[in-house]
Amino acid sequence: MSFRKEKFISKNVSGFLPVENYSEDKHKDDVRKLFLDLLAEGIYGFCFSLYEEGQKPGDEVSEGQIRDRMKILKPHTRSIRSFSCTDGNEIIPKIAKESGLTTLVGAWIGSDPKKNKEEIDGLIRLAKEGYVDIAAVGNEVLYREDLNEKELLNCIQNVKQQIPDVPVGYVDAYYEFVKRPEIVEMSDVILCNCYPFWEGTDFKYSLQHIQHMYSQAFQAAKGKPVLITETGWPSNGEGLGDAAPSHLNAMKYFVNTNLWAKNNDIGLFYFSSFDESWKTGNEGDVGAYWGIWDKSGNLKF
Repeated sequence: MSFRKEKFISKNVSGFLPVENYSEDKHKDDVRKLFLDLLAEGIYGFCFSLYEEGQKPGDEVSEGQIRDRMKILKPHTRSIRSFSCTDGNEIIPKIAKESGLTTLVGAWIGSDPKKNKEEIDGLIRLAKEGYVDIAAVGNEVLYREDLNEKELLNCIQNVKQQIPDVPVGYVDAYYEFVKRPEIVEMSDVILCNCYPFWEGTDFKYSLQHIQHMYSQAFQAAKGKPVLITETGWPSNGEGLGDAAPSHLNAMKYFVNTNLWAKNNDIGLFYFSSFDESWKTGNEGDVGAYWGIWDKSGNLKF
């Protein structure tokens, strides 16, 4: 997820009535009921959080812990997004497919050419074996400046040539696709991250803000499919600007965004499924509290 600040102009929104407009004397109970009903019905997608306490990216993860978490998620989602194809992450799409779920599978691209080749080879292999419904070559690579745009385009083109029957894209913040038409042209599907929280937005404007973000990516896509690959709201930790973490805001954001996406037939992967303690690094203490389930697998709300 990103920390980039983009200008946001609030617009009037038609359609789903935001939960924050419910009367104060009843809205906690109403929100909880809406949240539980929506979770029971199931949402489009969850970003898969696989690291347990004491683990971090680069650690080898076991098939058992992936199966345990997939079992929790299966009744509540149609699709799973994974972020890497090495260190045990390659097991995620296999178990997702066993569970009857569709997959958005990512190769984690960084600054190490050897590791990038391992990731891309793993993604291609999984796709050829039938475990990938959408392939993502990198996540916020340009933001981190791990590769330049030309290098990234070469990676995407390589994957597309190897798996011509699988839609291929690249994940980044919504506004990157406005600024980078060559990435749009190379991609089969536009995969955008949309975080009102990380742009310091007051919660009461968060639904309008994500709609504005999606609209920008949609217009930049020029008719190509657009998925929201990450969005969420933390339940605890330090705020940013006017954005305040809380259990209530996290529940309301989950309800608002997923009902809006359902009503408008938008594919949305919610970030995230489980709390992960390792994410407290650059993100501060708030990084550990984005899950719908806590780090032990208990439903938080």
